[in-house]
Order: sequence, then C-alpha cells, then structure tokens
Amino acid sequence: MPTEAKRMAKSPAKWSVPAFFLGIGFICLVTASIGGHVGIGLLVFGVMAVCSLTLLGLAHRSQGYREAVDHPDERSHLINVRAWAGVGVILTLGNLSAFIGELASGRSGNPYYWMVMVAAIAYIVLIRLLRRRS
Repeated sequence: MPTEAKRMAKSPAKWSVPAFFLGIGFICLVTASIGGHVGIGLLVFGVMAVCSLTLLGLAHRSQGYREAVDHPDERSHLINVRAWAGVGVILTLGNLSAFIGELASGRSGNPYYWMVMVAAIAYIVLIRLLRRRS
C-alpha cells in the first residue's frame, strides 16, 4: 500500500466529514418526521447520504480533496479556509435573501433575521478575535 493511501486510511478526516453530513441528514430526517414532514426528511437525508458517499469516493480518488481535509501544507489549508468562507458567504446571502423576501411578502422575516443578525455579529467578533491573534 503506498504511503499516501496508508496515511488516508488512518486519517480521521476521511470519515469525519462524510459522517458529519450523514449525521446531519439523519437528524433532519428524525426532526422532519416528528414535525409531520417525512417526505422532506427523506429528501434531505438522501441528499446528505449522496454527499457523504461522494466525499468518501473523493477521499480515495482525489489527491486535491485529501490535501484539503488533511492540511498537509499551507496552500491546502488556505484552499480549505477559502472554501469554508465561500460557504459562509453563500449561506449568509441566502438567509438575507429569504429575510428580504419574507419582509416583501408582509411577514415578519422570522427566523431569517435571527440568522442574519447572528452572521453579522459573528463576523464582527471573529474579525476582532483574529486581529488580536495576528
């Protein structure tokens, strides 16, 4: 077995990220079922299961993915940080759009305004904390 394959087989990142996706999918399935929306729960679980399997497949076939989750060098770490930052921007814009849509429809904007406010406060707090560290 090549060194790269041995390292990936022992890496908790190989299993932790896909397990996280699958766990969130399961939690969504259970909570949607309790709320009477089994179909939505099954859909979310199915999407998360496909994401988990895709990530496991990437862990075996893609050196770029392995580098992103294992952080072997500064470049790979920076790519991973930028990817998570991109996800944060996309989710924040999605929540902001949903909030504005709710307001335009004459509703209160709940729960979207909470997510937008938490994102704004978290951004300010993280900027302050990260500036102190550097």
